[in-house]
Amino acid sequence: MKIAVLAPVAWRTPPRHYGPWEQMASNLTEELLKAGIQVSLFATGDSLTAGKLDAVIPIGYEEDKNVDAKVAECLHISNLMEKAGSFDVIHNHFDFLPLSYSGLIDTPMITTIHGFSSEKIIPVYQKYNAGTHFASISNSDRHPALKYLATVYNGIRMEDFDFVANPGDYLLFFGRIHPDKGTAEAIEIAMKTGKKLLIAGIIQDERYYIDRIEPFLGKSVEFLGAAGPEERKELLGNAAALLHPISFDEPFGLSVAEAMACGTPVVAFNRGSMPELIVDEKTGFLVSNVQEAVEAVRMLPAIKRKRCREHAIANFSAKKMAEDYIALYQKILSGN
Repeated sequence: MKIAVLAPVAWRTPPRHYGPWEQMASNLTEELLKAGIQVSLFATGDSLTAGKLDAVIPIGYEEDKNVDAKVAECLHISNLMEKAGSFDVIHNHFDFLPLSYSGLIDTPMITTIHGFSSEKIIPVYQKYNAGTHFASISNSDRHPALKYLATVYNGIRMEDFDFVANPGDYLLFFGRIHPDKGTAEAIEIAMKTGKKLLIAGIIQDERYYIDRIEPFLGKSVEFLGAAGPEERKELLGNAAALLHPISFDEPFGLSVAEAMACGTPVVAFNRGSMPELIVDEKTGFLVSNVQEAVEAVRMLPAIKRKRCREHAIANFSAKKMAEDYIALYQKILSGN
């Protein structure tokens, strides 16, 4: 079986810090290779893989602002589509744009829908729903107008996250600094519990950071900036809990799975995919507001960190993700 994995070209695959779609394309590629499948990864030229890398864009457009994003995307996608006949299946992690080629090639395509940026993009998915295949990353992130082949949860490389039985006493916010992610609410929760809060992530909303985050920085609230893989592992593993007070229906939530892989419980607002990731009162707490989150932090000693790790391995490993996708590839090729 020959598989082409199409990654985005905003960031390197795998990303240096931020880039969840690129990270999933990387995790899947490497696990497929371990399973003995021939894989070509279509990504930026500085990407890393044990398989074959096919690139026409040297560096991601988010990392080199001289690169025009639309030009990069067009060159990148067309590079794969012109070689489509060399593969048994194309696995698209690049949102809706590659779908516009699907009626022009014979190679079947499966698209992992990593979320919907807007309702305005749905017509493209609808147009190609009958001729291609869609996979959702959570049951909660399914659009009622679309037909899905399956839900496959995002998978992380468990070997990248060490289990920490005896963590520190700080709370952690790990993600984009943006109102959707609830950075300001995390600060409020930490301050009301009297615990130190560490914040790690890229600033995606500068005004929000200046108005809602920066005024509270000091001894008890520390902003670390973007964290690479090694720092991420240490921060997640040594935290008493990850705070995830989201204000949107998040499609998945990689940091949630990564925290549990370290044994770290998660206190999250009960929206989007959170009930699918977290076992309430077993691997963390699903709450509705800041006050409930404060009460949950006080109940953290009741959570068994080993159970968090076991839950993550059973449900959110890269190995399981690859196995689930291989089953879908076989289903597509058999015509069932």
